[in-house]
Order: sequence, then structure tokens, then C-alpha cells
Amino acid sequence: MANKQNYDSEFCGSLPLHHVNMIQPHGYMLVLNHDTLSIIQVSENVQELLGKNATEVINTPLSSYLSEAELKHLQSKFIAEDKVPLTLTLNGQRVLVLVHTKSSYIILELEKAEQNFERSFVDVFQEVKYSMSAIDAASSVQEACNTAIHELKKISGFDGIMMYKFDENWNGTVIAEEKEEGLERYLGLTFPASDVPKQARQLYLKNPYRLIPDRAYTPVRLFPVINPLSHSFTDLSDCNLRSVAAVHLEYMQSMGIVASMSIRVICNERLWGLISCHHKTAHHLNFELCSMFELLSGVISNKITSITNKEEYDFVNTLQNQRAVLTEHIYAQNDIIKGLFSSGDESILNLFKASGAVATLGGKTETIGDVPETEYLENMLLWLQGKGINKIYATDHLTDVYDEAAAYSDTASGMLVIPVDAALGDYIICFRPERLHTISWGGNPNEAINFEQDGRNYHPRKSFQLWQETVKNTSLPWHEQELNVAETLRSFIFEFKTRQLA
Repeated sequence: MANKQNYDSEFCGSLPLHHVNMIQPHGYMLVLNHDTLSIIQVSENVQELLGKNATEVINTPLSSYLSEAELKHLQSKFIAEDKVPLTLTLNGQRVLVLVHTKSSYIILELEKAEQNFERSFVDVFQEVKYSMSAIDAASSVQEACNTAIHELKKISGFDGIMMYKFDENWNGTVIAEEKEEGLERYLGLTFPASDVPKQARQLYLKNPYRLIPDRAYTPVRLFPVINPLSHSFTDLSDCNLRSVAAVHLEYMQSMGIVASMSIRVICNERLWGLISCHHKTAHHLNFELCSMFELLSGVISNKITSITNKEEYDFVNTLQNQRAVLTEHIYAQNDIIKGLFSSGDESILNLFKASGAVATLGGKTETIGDVPETEYLENMLLWLQGKGINKIYATDHLTDVYDEAAAYSDTASGMLVIPVDAALGDYIICFRPERLHTISWGGNPNEAINFEQDGRNYHPRKSFQLWQETVKNTSLPWHEQELNVAETLRSFIFEFKTRQLA
């Protein structure tokens, strides 16, 4: 058994993924001076596109490779802090372009458009319209997730797709999955936060997806190394062609996949989860198809946000109604403790889903339900006063902050404190019992990062086989809205008590 741990890696979270200065070789990159539109930086594979090597292209005007009409069309897409797709003929070749407008320079991500794809854009768009309707028809988050991965698998042709949802500590649990034979199944498994570290999560807020068509690629450097306008590496945060860390390619190899694509799911402006697409062989999607995935990312995110907000509204409404009933009981009894404790199914235990509670008001102490012994409660009240806790306080892991709690984890692993008047020692405390629960990890989370002897080079874990961990000394977590209701109840009780003393 283990106590609750945080597997978010400070080391992985500090790596500058957006300053890699390299791209994947299935595309090209040009960096332009915003004012003159001369080329100041290029990917070293540019000769395949422009017929000149990188040193020859630097400081040449973009107009050397574009018609005047297409140059004006490109300039019309220079929108501050936005990423705009278009199609151009560059040096006689048709290319798909993503335009990134920065303060002093422009980034162009380019990909040849002459590739043969089995399906036309119109065919794919029709599938996307159907997928949007199917996702929108879902009535629960789980149904929306199942529908989303089913539809994305049909459109993309990937061998396997799964969706995982982040918890409060950024561990991700696989909640939906569809895979062909030969790919390992991960449904129900949890992956530690270090698998998608902090700065990688931040990049998903800037870029809806990340595509790696072939993990065996050789990265292509930018030339020159330093951007002459920013005097640093060019920030590739929102670039689709950005190369990825070698440790991630090693991670893919351990999973037995050659190609991958990750798509963000946003809920209320926060990264809620990721959709991860896997393929056993190299698998390329052009910009057009990726744009469809970007569109569906927004559809899925909006649907999950809508359902989540509806569930949150219903939950809050129920809490408010229960709180209103409780305050009516206090008025009817003209006694705070009787109103809180003597209401049967409508007591404070029901309001906060607690198994026990203690109230100490005006020198009088009473309990309801399962609570620790008297000596423990007295010491707890002294501890609260000593800590100066005068605002709503809650924890689902009391042993983290109060050592004596370990002996009473069966009744008091979680605690909600409502300080009516901390200066007088007036508190109402609700307890939640221990909830022993087993986490099924995808591999040992303690071995997620393995350093070599030099302490600098490191590798991901090799196995994603089931590794179970039983967590103890924790209760069900306290919901943010429960804390809000606790605050309104605290204000009411304080005012009621003041009026009684007046």
C-alpha cells in the first residue's frame, strides 16, 4: 500500500521543448522578416522545395519564388497571434502553408501538396460532418468520448485511438479505446503525469494536435541556428512540424508504434484530456486532414464542456437546495447544533456526504455519525486554533498535515473545517472515511524516468504492463462547490449565532 503521490516530473517539465530548433522532415520551414519579407531562416531541407541550398536562400526575397498575386494573397493572411492555412505555388510547386504571424517575423510551415491520398477533401469533409452530428448527439461524457474515438478512427485510418482524461495531479486515465489486433490495450490504465509533462501540456493549449508520421525520422535543423531578429532560437511552440524530444520517440518505440498523433480536449479553457492515435507503421496525414482533426478537437471539447457544465449546474442546484433545507431546520429548532444534527436524512452529513461530524459552539460540543474519540477531537480543535485556520479548509489526505490522523483513517481520512468563530474555538468539522482504492498504472510510475549514471541522459520506462498500486489514508475528494456551500453556511451560522447573543 502507498499514500497518494504526485508523479508530475519537475525535471521533464523544465525541458524547453519549444526551442528545439529542428523540424520533422515531412515538411519545410521558412522564417521571414516581417517588414521586408526576406528569408532570414530556413530548414536545411529547403533545397527539395526551392532548388537552392540553405545558405543560398538566406536573405533572398520571398518574391523570388512567388508570383506577385500569390505574394499579396499571402500578405493578406498576416494576422497577429493567429495561425492561418492556405495553398500557394512556390517555385512552381503547389504547397500547403500554415502562416504564423509574430511581432518581428513570419513563420511559414510548408508541405508539398502533390501527394496521393486515397480520399478527396470533399469525401473527408462529409465524414467530418457526420462525425460532428454523432458527437453532438451524445448525452454523457463517456458516450461523447466513445463516439469521438470511433469517428476519428474511421476518418484517420490509424490502427488505434484512445482517449485519456487528466486528474487533478495530471495523471491520465484511458477512458475510451478502439484498436486493431497487434496493439496493446490500455483501457482503464492510468499513465503518470510525467508522461505528458507540464511544458508539453502548455504546448497543447497553443496547438490542437501533434503529428509524428514516422518516429524513425532524422530531424532537420534550422539555418542559421539563431534567429537574427530575436537573437535566440525561434519559438516553435505552435508549429506542427516541430521536432519532438528523443525520449518521446523512445517512448513510442517501447509502445510498439511507428506513427502517432495527439489531439487536445479542452474543457472550460483547461486541458481536460488527450486523444492519442497510434499506428504500427509510418502514417502520414496532410495539413488538410489535420485541419479536420483540429475542427473535431473543438467539437469534442465543446460537447464535453457542455455536458460537464450541465452536470455541475445540477450538482450545485442540489447542494443549494440541501443547504436551504438545513438553514430552515436551524430556524425551526432555533438551535444551530440541533438544526444541523437532528434532521435525519437532511442533516449536515447528507449535505457534505460525510460519515461523521463534530460541532463545538459556545463551549458546547456534540457529534453525529462516526467520529474519532473525544481526546482526538479535543487535540484536533487545539491544532486548528494553533494553525490559525479561520477560513474554510478541506483535505482528502489528513495524514499529510496531521500525524495523529493515521490512527483514525477509517473514520477521518478526509476533513472539512467550517470555522464559525476561530478566535472563540467555534468549529464545525465534517469527516469522510478512508477510501482504499487501487490504481491500475500502465507500467510502474516510479520507473517512468530512468537516468543514466551521468545523471543527465535519461530514458522512459520500457514496459506499460499493468502495475497496481493501492492508495490508503485518503477519502473521496471535496468538491469545489461543496467548499463554496460550506462558506455560505459558515456565514449564515455566524450571523445566526450573533443574533442569538444580541
